[in-house]
Amino acid sequence: MDKFFHSVTLFVLFLGLLFHGGVVTSLKNHDGSEEWGYVQVRPKAHMFWWLYGSPYRVEDPLKPWPIILWLQGGPGASGVGIGNFEEVGPLDTFLKPRNNTWLKKADLLFVDNPVGTGYSYVEDSKLFVKTDEEAAADLTTLLIEIFNRDERLQKSPLFIVAESYGGKFAVTLGLSALKAIEDKRLKLILGGVALGDSWISPEDYVFSWGPILKDLSRIDENGLQKSKIIAKKIKQQIRNGKFVDATNSWSELESVISASSNNVDFYNFLVDAGSDSVILSTMKLGLFRERSMKRYSNYLNSVSSRSTLDGDLGELLDGPIKKKLKIIPKNVSWGGQSGEVFTFLEGDFMKPRINEVDELLAKGVNVTVYNGQVDLICSTKGTEAWLRKLRWEGLHNFLGKDRTPLFCGSDQKTKGFFKSYKNLNFYWILGAGHFVSQHQSSSLTVMHMF
Repeated sequence: MDKFFHSVTLFVLFLGLLFHGGVVTSLKNHDGSEEWGYVQVRPKAHMFWWLYGSPYRVEDPLKPWPIILWLQGGPGASGVGIGNFEEVGPLDTFLKPRNNTWLKKADLLFVDNPVGTGYSYVEDSKLFVKTDEEAAADLTTLLIEIFNRDERLQKSPLFIVAESYGGKFAVTLGLSALKAIEDKRLKLILGGVALGDSWISPEDYVFSWGPILKDLSRIDENGLQKSKIIAKKIKQQIRNGKFVDATNSWSELESVISASSNNVDFYNFLVDAGSDSVILSTMKLGLFRERSMKRYSNYLNSVSSRSTLDGDLGELLDGPIKKKLKIIPKNVSWGGQSGEVFTFLEGDFMKPRINEVDELLAKGVNVTVYNGQVDLICSTKGTEAWLRKLRWEGLHNFLGKDRTPLFCGSDQKTKGFFKSYKNLNFYWILGAGHFVSQHQSSSLTVMHMF
């Protein structure tokens, strides 16, 4: 570890005032393969980003090398921490090379979004975002500052890849970025949007939980009826625009499901919550208020294989990583404001974003949806339900197509299924839970996406 950090030579790449009055500061490592920094997206609101250039990059004018912007969920979970070190980045939580890093297929851009998440921070609590659209506006500002000054990046298509609540950020950002591109404020090629186990339609997901668990014998008829009553209440609250009430009822439903199922894991319905040592480590982090409505954000360490005895992600990010980056203010701790991010977004948490998916499809944007088979919180059943609500003109043909099985290499065991029509693609990933990129079949999605 010491060798890794001491071999990195840092120098200031750029420091200056930009047209919007904000300050952007960034650093590079010695060979330029990594760059990171802050963009002041609004006065006193600072967003952190980390860009990895792929050593596998191939310059091919017929198939330009892509860039993946990874958006974590929560809201309030750190892409720079979780997506990077726990899921798809070049190094794992031991700072050892990850064999299945997505760098093999693309450059990777991690962002701590919205402001207040991870290393991102605000100097005034009034600056936390309250809607997905506000978060998208900040992200668009960040993309403008990163891409407009780098002609090399402008030649690579950007794919916005999201996990969980990040899917809502992804579709609102996709539309915001398109508008900025049309207005010539953003020099970027949008390659597509990928929604991994994404919280696009909360109503459809909460209605799926009871039936799934009843069919699996995880809850009985009494538990099913209790869940249906609360789900119907949530539906009515959403219809009436009572979104904070709906968020509270969602919390109530999770508690009923947990009690009726003897604490099923919402991220893998085949196991009990907390049975994984990393889930216990997550709870130890305590980055979110100890309320049931924050259970959704308790995936901060997701489902990596390391033991709690080996330390936690917070210690890594506030220790050696913060030392390496040299740019994180002393008074900023990783995830120190994350709980506030969720609190300020409570009014938007249960709002659906199906219309935004429709708009992207209508504009010809490539939309890829992928779902883990054993996820409960953003179940495949719920995802299929909201997909059927799309008004996109190609939906009928998409639904009528048969699925194609997917395999890995010479292994002829079925790892998933795939369906595509025009610019809509769907992947069913077998054996995977909420954190698809943590499972052996996750590479299928990336291999077929580009």
